[in-house]
Amino acid sequence: MTIRAVIAMAAAAVAVLFSSCSSTTNLASAKTYETKTYRTKTGKQIDNAKYYVVKTTAYSHVEADSLKYGKGSAAGGTLKYGSVRSAASDWSVFPLGTVFKIQGLPYVYQVDDYGSALVGTKTIDLYKPDFDGIKKWGARKVKIQVLRWGSYERSLAILKDRMKHPHVREMAVGIQQKMKSSGRS
Repeated sequence: MTIRAVIAMAAAAVAVLFSSCSSTTNLASAKTYETKTYRTKTGKQIDNAKYYVVKTTAYSHVEADSLKYGKGSAAGGTLKYGSVRSAASDWSVFPLGTVFKIQGLPYVYQVDDYGSALVGTKTIDLYKPDFDGIKKWGARKVKIQVLRWGSYERSLAILKDRMKHPHVREMAVGIQQKMKSSGRS
């Protein structure tokens, strides 16, 4: 099979995920957020890369520091583990609602959570439903393809009532700096 055939098959799979259907695990039923293109004052687009190599780790609602949140995400929904899966990041790097794929895996991930250990890093934490999943994943550098960027505005709207936490303030400052440098504050 040629690389073009593989790319065509992947594009078809993504198209199926974006099509409307009654399944609760596809993007059509997932919470989506408005996305915008940010530009510097000279017109250079920010966050326009399609591919990144990032460190990934795994987390679960069953870990001691997550028990008080249960299966709830920072975005207010339920953590997902189907064909669309939840991911956590520093929202000033990968904002709320960012949708991406990991090269070689069939799943689509959507950033709907954050964690204090992620702030100031480009690490993405992948949701797993149990300890076994965390252990199997470990820590890996992977190539991701960003399918849709999330919203800095939506990220800030959620963070504004949580500013008593230092990691939340740090994310908010990072988001505001990005928005300011792109001329959208």
